[in-house]
Amino acid sequence: MRVAIITLSDSGCAGQREDRSGPVIRALVEAAGYTVVHTALLPDGVEPLASELRRLCDNDLADLILTTGGTGFSPTDLTPEATLSVVERPAPGIAEAMRWQSLQITPRAMLSRAAAGIRKGTLIVNLPGSPKAVRECLEFILPSLAHGLEILRGSAGNCASPE
Repeated sequence: MRVAIITLSDSGCAGQREDRSGPVIRALVEAAGYTVVHTALLPDGVEPLASELRRLCDNDLADLILTTGGTGFSPTDLTPEATLSVVERPAPGIAEAMRWQSLQITPRAMLSRAAAGIRKGTLIVNLPGSPKAVRECLEFILPSLAHGLEILRGSAGNCASPE
């Protein structure tokens, strides 16, 4: 499966801060057998991300897009808004699962506004901005995402267990 990684950070784009979360995502997905086909560092805001998500999805350039950053309460944290503006089918269970897992570690996890959804044949998932939280969330959801992506791409059946 092809993965695109997008980091959202005004300070990163300005060269004032190193992207430490994107490389964590890359290491985890590559270790799980995914191929990273695209990385980007974008400023915070709806349109830069929405435009990039549309481009990647509409041209079938990635099976999975993982964003990092912009999911908190800051006025510039608009990653969920950008994501939800382009998805055709929301997948709220993914973000709910990440929040549930993170709440086992810190009560501040309830402040995450991460979203997930599908556009065409691509799954988009917002991850937190901190490398530690990225690792915790991605390690938790990655095994289930593999099956969901197989279903989305038509190479597996549904999730239900036979009775």
